[in-house]
Amino acid sequence: YISSLYNIDQSIINQNGDLIIPDGADIFINQVLNNETSLNSGTDFYKSVSSILERKERLTENNLIIGSSITLNRNTQENFLDENFSQLSFKFEMVGNLFNALLRGGNLNSNNKVEISNILPSQYTKAEINYIKHILLNNGDVFAFRAFSGIAIPYGNSNYIPFTRSYYAGGSNDNRAWKAYKLGPGSSNNINEFNEANLKIAFNLEYRNKISGNLNGAFFVDFGNIWNVNDNVEDDSMTFNNLSDLSELAIGTGFGLRYDFNFFVLRLDTAFKTYNPAKEKSNRWFKDFSLNKAVFNIGINYPF
Repeated sequence: YISSLYNIDQSIINQNGDLIIPDGADIFINQVLNNETSLNSGTDFYKSVSSILERKERLTENNLIIGSSITLNRNTQENFLDENFSQLSFKFEMVGNLFNALLRGGNLNSNNKVEISNILPSQYTKAEINYIKHILLNNGDVFAFRAFSGIAIPYGNSNYIPFTRSYYAGGSNDNRAWKAYKLGPGSSNNINEFNEANLKIAFNLEYRNKISGNLNGAFFVDFGNIWNVNDNVEDDSMTFNNLSDLSELAIGTGFGLRYDFNFFVLRLDTAFKTYNPAKEKSNRWFKDFSLNKAVFNIGINYPF
């Protein structure tokens, strides 16, 4: 859409008037960022083009990730049929410290970063905590709860987290009112095709009940979002600056049907964006709970 308004080079579009992929898109992006079009810097369209370039580089770049991690698990579940249990896990990961220190001697680029074959080895520390609790009620129904928090901090040779090690929100096992990668960061309105960040907070509540035979139902509430923190993103709408940003926790509510085939569970969840932090503060709470506003998710087995 932006190129249809500001493109001045007819050689980079196809017969349908769209940019030729990938060469035409690359040329148009460079023209915009080099101020060779009438699109002024500082406008929303200019920021969108800049963001598209950044996203392309993030998704297509090569990464060298060498590190180690440790995971601690505590699980009281006696068998897979046990529905009265808790799980607690911690994960800590350190990447690039020793590797970058060993190579620093003769592999520095002009920015004083370690570089090997045009690749900057990643360097970051990552920590996660995940807690799951299932409570079996007297009538056989189950109340399930999950809390997750994770953060990855880049430093030294990196100023951001590689895409494959970052966090995303949304999807059939996360906040089900948003499709995967379409929630956040923060109060930004998922301006990218793949929205990711390096801080994540999520809570999920689910009441699971028997309906008939192998058919079960569920009512759920999902809370969560992702943010950027201590990396190269400076947009306030995407960054976590203080505890007041917890007001950007998105809320999805809904219901689901699950059919138990004994060896796996087929799941259909219907969710609504009950509280959407991407909207204006006065309009974040959702009131129109009609099916045409719903997000449908199909999954295998339970989300947690």
